[in-house]
Amino acid sequence: MAKGVYQTSEEFLKGVFTEQVPAAQVLWLSAEDRKNVADILSHKYNRMRVRYWQKENDSVWVLNEVGKEKPITIAVHIHKNAIKQLKVLTFRESRGDEVRHDFFSEQFTLATLTKDKTLSQQIDGITGATLSVRATTKVARLALWLNTKVTL
Repeated sequence: MAKGVYQTSEEFLKGVFTEQVPAAQVLWLSAEDRKNVADILSHKYNRMRVRYWQKENDSVWVLNEVGKEKPITIAVHIHKNAIKQLKVLTFRESRGDEVRHDFFSEQFTLATLTKDKTLSQQIDGITGATLSVRATTKVARLALWLNTKVTL
């Protein structure tokens, strides 16, 4: 079975914010924001708010996106508007868990968001994990877009 918790949110946060994990903050989404999120995810987004952690130039977003049938929990660490680290925390599908491996997630390092809300670099897919690859790519794009809403 591919299912598993590979790392908790708390463990990921402690790895990013080594001295002290900042308190979680909340980004409230306007109706226009939710339209932009729906555009990125290619489906309706019903949530009104998103939690994130931020300290200076670093932010962490822990987001869920459905692969084939079940949500995949993914953490994205952004430093100065570029992805520093992307990690699959929890995988609930029966297959496609190759996205949890470093060889895949390292492709997102230094990716930024373009004006048309796509990633600045190509992400290679994995045969047999197409829907999981799409989910992680969408989350990366979403985290970068959300980060633009909270950076000064």
